[in-house]
Amino acid sequence: MADQQEEEDLRMALRMSMQNSPPEPKRSKPRDTAILPAATTPEESRQLQRELMAAAAEKRMLAAAKAAPPSSSQSKNERSGDFEMKEAEKKAKEVNLGNELSDKEAHQLFAMVFGTGVSKDILAQWSNQGISMKSRSRPFFGLCYDMVKGGFGWAIGCGALVKGMKRDSNLKLKDLRDDGNCEFSPDPETSMGLVQHEGGPCGVLATIQAFVLKHLLFFPDELGKVAANMPQNLNSRRSKSQYVASNNFSAFTEDAKARALVKSMSEMLFLCGNNKRAVIATLSVISHGIEGSEGSSKDVIIAQALEGLSIESASDLQKVLRVDRYTSPTSAFKRLEAMIPIFQSRMGALLFLISALLSRGLDCVQADRDDPSQPLVTAPFGHASQEIVNLLLCGQAVPNVFDGRMDLGGGMFLKGISTSVEVGFLTLLESLNFCKVGQNLKCPKWPIWVVGSESHYTVLFALDTAVQDENELEERESQIRKAFDAQDQSGGGGFISVEAFHQVLRETSIRLPSEKLDSLCNSGFIVWSEFWQVILALDKNLGGLKDSTGQMGRKIFDLYHFNGIAKSDLNGSQATTEGETPVQRPRLTKLRVSVPPRWTPEEFMADAAVAPGNAGSESSQKDAEVAKPEQPPQHAPLADCIRTRWPRAVCNWIGDPPSIV
Repeated sequence: MADQQEEEDLRMALRMSMQNSPPEPKRSKPRDTAILPAATTPEESRQLQRELMAAAAEKRMLAAAKAAPPSSSQSKNERSGDFEMKEAEKKAKEVNLGNELSDKEAHQLFAMVFGTGVSKDILAQWSNQGISMKSRSRPFFGLCYDMVKGGFGWAIGCGALVKGMKRDSNLKLKDLRDDGNCEFSPDPETSMGLVQHEGGPCGVLATIQAFVLKHLLFFPDELGKVAANMPQNLNSRRSKSQYVASNNFSAFTEDAKARALVKSMSEMLFLCGNNKRAVIATLSVISHGIEGSEGSSKDVIIAQALEGLSIESASDLQKVLRVDRYTSPTSAFKRLEAMIPIFQSRMGALLFLISALLSRGLDCVQADRDDPSQPLVTAPFGHASQEIVNLLLCGQAVPNVFDGRMDLGGGMFLKGISTSVEVGFLTLLESLNFCKVGQNLKCPKWPIWVVGSESHYTVLFALDTAVQDENELEERESQIRKAFDAQDQSGGGGFISVEAFHQVLRETSIRLPSEKLDSLCNSGFIVWSEFWQVILALDKNLGGLKDSTGQMGRKIFDLYHFNGIAKSDLNGSQATTEGETPVQRPRLTKLRVSVPPRWTPEEFMADAAVAPGNAGSESSQKDAEVAKPEQPPQHAPLADCIRTRWPRAVCNWIGDPPSIV
């Protein structure tokens, strides 16, 4: 009897879903017959029948929506119901299971990312890092209320949930929330930042974070728009020299952060696709089940679908991966917006990397690289390679950070960054003389940089776009340095041939006295440091940088450093009975940066006090006073990175030193 009553209730729900008028009274009716798959028990037969009835009801809903166009005499409630029906039809049409990769593509992709001897630990790192907005934990009764309130579509979801709970008694309330490992920080001070709980895919997360900051800080008014030519619409940027972003990071709403994330992902994928296409990779076990649902039901579907899912081989990847290609930025934006719960899941970082690689094209990625035989995820710790970071920053998976390409002779080249970029890159390795970052990455369009260390990626940014503006002497320095670097074939070693040196002098209109020229060329090659000292002492009318005022354009500005991985913060420690316990949270550090007026580190770091015998010179005293930093310089590896961008910078901060590891 109870089973018959349950069947009647389900039929009533089906009828309610197909009409906008009040439901008919219940009446006895012979049970519809249906061809059911073989079932071993009456209970299984009833479950199968319910599922078939639900599927048939969805088809009838779509057919009814097509056959019943709105009438001008409809009431407000009827128009509202029809609108909801059209929305349901639209969502159903948008359901796209995507395309499978061929066996060849899957094997090429897996080998390109992980290689042939990848460890399970590395696979686990990349299969357990999401790109999530916020952990949405909700009570079960609230979830069911939303389902009932939402109508039949929610009722099906609730039925599926209950059946799933019957099948798996281990499903707990914690499974009803997003299981992604990365989310925007709940801490007000760092609420604009993505949180990383484990190591591994930080190169992907830090690059996404840099683009998110670009949209949040410098395009807050654009977050509510989905322009037809997005992301190219940002090419018509505001005057950068006049814009200062707000430092009230806690004021960003959840909706604004979510849209900034989607815009950033879309922009980056089209960047990889040469602004012509974007490929979005999702999971077959999830994507067909979430587009018609909302809120916490998506989390339930994802949590159940990902249970026990692992990718340990190319065949595993082929089974679960589905891809869609888009040429319209608006369509791609909408697809990403619908699929954000999947990117929030523990597979999010890996799926986004795969999307970027496929947007670029696997053959193009291999052609970008100097050594295509090495995996993009480096052993033994599973870090993102420089090729991954460069792909996400400039759209090409080149392995080097210098400008252009380096000719090794014999038709061999090393590939670097060929174009300007939206957000830049700095690295501790340059301060250790292991590489040379070119001007394309050092001077991006917006004052935001991904910062690389030996084992981690973080983000450095400024609120004032004027920090990148240069005075006359700085522009001249940049011009000379760029001309010199263009002739430097030593891989950033800082020396060029005599013939190349004469080319630099011609390009920069420098007229050296004959004795200086002979002195520099005597050894057969010219070293940058020696050439630079000559330029500093050369009058401006001869193309040098000698400045009679001695001020040389001092600059003072603020930078912010964000490290998304949870660190112990002594400043935010909590008192306990056993003493203070450091809080584990992301770190945001504000730095005051002073670029002194002296053009050599030796001059600035030397004691600026005027000797007693020279105390009568008022101008000397004034120059010495200007040369002094406001505070004693503080040291941290991040300060070394900053000095690769502003060579004479002195950095100060309050509290713990900023960490780039």
